[in-house]
Amino acid sequence: MRRFDFAPLNRATIGFDQIADLMDRALSNDVGQPSYPPYNIEKTADDAYRISIAVAGFAESDLTVEVKENALVISARKGEETETRSFLHRGIATRAFERRFTLADHVRVTGASHADGMLHIDLHREVPEALKPRRIEISSADPKQAAIEAEAQRVN
Repeated sequence: MRRFDFAPLNRATIGFDQIADLMDRALSNDVGQPSYPPYNIEKTADDAYRISIAVAGFAESDLTVEVKENALVISARKGEETETRSFLHRGIATRAFERRFTLADHVRVTGASHADGMLHIDLHREVPEALKPRRIEISSADPKQAAIEAEAQRVN
């Protein structure tokens, strides 16, 4: 696999270091990405998302959901079985796992629920007012009109 050097990008830009880190992380982590457990990511509204993870065989007490440093970390560790069971076929995996999702800026986890063998994690993107688009009034290019408006502002 190729390794890209993002040093020139960091020298020529200001404030875009997160993009370079994200690209580097995505290119380096693709090879060993686990496929267990399966999951879905769905968009439930304009600024709302839901991650659904199949966690058959795990109880709520076996699951951990944490948010740290713009990363959502879901992990599960099955407790010790006290009874010995003899399986003829064991197709439901209950092995320990850790699944990580990188969250974009202003995305917050609003809740998690566990039902019917599925873990649902709800996310909401909260864009601050300062970052929302706003309409800018276009003033007249006429210098006489601009002088009249400036005089009116000074008097009031």
